[in-house]
Amino acid sequence: MTGAADNTERAEADTTRQTYRRASAQLLEMLVCPVTHTTLEYDIETQELISRRARLAYPIRDGIPIMLVEEARILDD
Repeated sequence: MTGAADNTERAEADTTRQTYRRASAQLLEMLVCPVTHTTLEYDIETQELISRRARLAYPIRDGIPIMLVEEARILDD
């Protein structure tokens, strides 16, 4: 009995993760740099949205992109 319940819970968790990833990808496609209006890249390591053209990195805090120029980090590269 427990094995079937564990499998069901795992399947539900996988479905939830897939839905979250899809929603996150769709949100990223909609967001643009407030300075250049160009698309952004997601940096998973730094948890930032990168605008190559503006040379800015916008932080993501608690899963929320902070799209304020004042909060952005200037890229060194």
